[in-house]
Amino acid sequence: MTFEVWAPRASRVRLSLGDEVLPMSPSEGGWWAPAAELSDLPDGTVYGYLLDDDEKPLPDPRTRRQPDGVHERSAVFYPGDFAWTDQAWTGRQLAGATIYELHVGTFTPEGTLDGVAEKLDHLASLGVGFVELMPVNAFNGTCNWGYDGVLWSAVHEQYGGPAAYQRLVDACHRAGIGVIQDVVYNHFGPSGNYLPRFGPYLKGGRNTWGDLVNLDGDGSAEVRRYILDNALMWLRDYHVDGLRLDAVHALADESDTHLLEELAKEVESLSAHLNRPLTLIAESDLNDSRMVTPREGGGYGLDAQWSDDFHHAVHVALTGETAGYYADFAPLGSLAKVLNDGFFHDGTYSSFRGREHGRPVDTDPMPTWRLVVCAQNHDQIGNRARGDRTAEHLDPSRLLCAALLTLGSPFTPMLFQGEEWAASTPFAFFTSHPEPELASATAEGRLAEFERMGWDPDQVLDPQDPATFESSVLRWEESSAGHHAQVLAGYQRLAALRREHPELTDPSFGRATVDEDRRRLTLERGRLAIHLNVGEEEWEIETSEVLFSTTAAVSADPAATTVRLPSGTAVLSRAPTTSRRPVTG
Repeated sequence: MTFEVWAPRASRVRLSLGDEVLPMSPSEGGWWAPAAELSDLPDGTVYGYLLDDDEKPLPDPRTRRQPDGVHERSAVFYPGDFAWTDQAWTGRQLAGATIYELHVGTFTPEGTLDGVAEKLDHLASLGVGFVELMPVNAFNGTCNWGYDGVLWSAVHEQYGGPAAYQRLVDACHRAGIGVIQDVVYNHFGPSGNYLPRFGPYLKGGRNTWGDLVNLDGDGSAEVRRYILDNALMWLRDYHVDGLRLDAVHALADESDTHLLEELAKEVESLSAHLNRPLTLIAESDLNDSRMVTPREGGGYGLDAQWSDDFHHAVHVALTGETAGYYADFAPLGSLAKVLNDGFFHDGTYSSFRGREHGRPVDTDPMPTWRLVVCAQNHDQIGNRARGDRTAEHLDPSRLLCAALLTLGSPFTPMLFQGEEWAASTPFAFFTSHPEPELASATAEGRLAEFERMGWDPDQVLDPQDPATFESSVLRWEESSAGHHAQVLAGYQRLAALRREHPELTDPSFGRATVDEDRRRLTLERGRLAIHLNVGEEEWEIETSEVLFSTTAAVSADPAATTVRLPSGTAVLSRAPTTSRRPVTG
């Protein structure tokens, strides 16, 4: 280990190593290194950096391990010491795959990475191609969503630390499952961020989370390198298969080459060297497919991006909720537009934003798998006042309608932990800030958000209350009983159908039509079709075979030529030879 550190703002840097304090020498560009060469240090040796006349050492900005929290010294960790068993793993492409998003701390009672590894058979039964981990980087406190991380290269110690992370990735690859890591490069958390003491990691301006990351000002070349090296670390040293890039719309970068374009280029180069696919997925609020347009075509060259419009349209169609940003999605036609065009807001007026939003997707050359969609995710559940899931409001048939639309859509489907069995537990927003002022500011910020959405502030859970976190831990025992087992069987059946029928993984946009007055939608996927009835009247459709039904109330008789869909139901059917059009009446 070299113990080199970038600290251009310091006039003196010393290395606190174990019980010793060693001098460091400056070099070109604001870097410092020990005056004497150090080698053969045991794994776990603690160290930190003393800047100027400080008496308390600061953690390494590039630390791999923080055994005592983000305010204390770092520990030596050698990622190359792990005995990998995934030599036969050749990676997995995103096209045709299903993603499963989870939060390590609430996915199992143990709340650890090793606990996640124990559930891989369950994920395989859902046809999961990638498990997507919410951020695991080091943050202050014990429980958190992870987006308040301050030491991006360290794995949160209570999850098991970096060695447990390697064990999980290795186990996933043995199970045939890839790993996508959620990373946050648009801001740092509010507690334990000592990076500005070292150098100009931040610049003037504000976003939702605080000061902007310095991507284009003085000293930004090293800040960009810090981000790029972090991304490559996950993919190279931890054998991760892809990264989900949090809120890329908050990356304020006026450089000639945007950070995302530079990242895509370096990851492409690493992928070629490792000889396996590496995937970059953007969470973007811009509704702009230039994120995934190849660089030679004027885009950033990322592989995929989230489409929140799909979630909003499905949610409104099945729940009828139209508060806040759901308002524009009240017509069922909004869902058809998303299915046909990729985005609903593609230059249209957004009443929530008070302006036109988005750009049209060029649906001819763009394969649909580049858009990642879901019926539930951590944001759309956790940013509600009580963290309540749709399972609290919908019956099993409507929950399976959402599953059918998600897994049967033209896009890359993503599931969120527990949705596959209609989990009764919420997924609330929880924090554990030790600082009272941060705890108060967090709670007040939540109240302001919910006021804009029109939700009752009395329903807002206190994110600092330990019960808020504890209530969000999945109860696995319920998955095998009652309506939970019914919903789980439906998800497993849909997973099997995706593998059996190429129409369901075809990367072409489908053809969706609606009867707005009767609240009926048909999505044609080649010779297959999804029929959704959210109106009040029963709907009779023509079919040659029902492959999946959200309720036993729909006849699944293979000899039947027509089936009747009650309100709140849907089917996946094979179209009759003579006609693919539904019979209305």
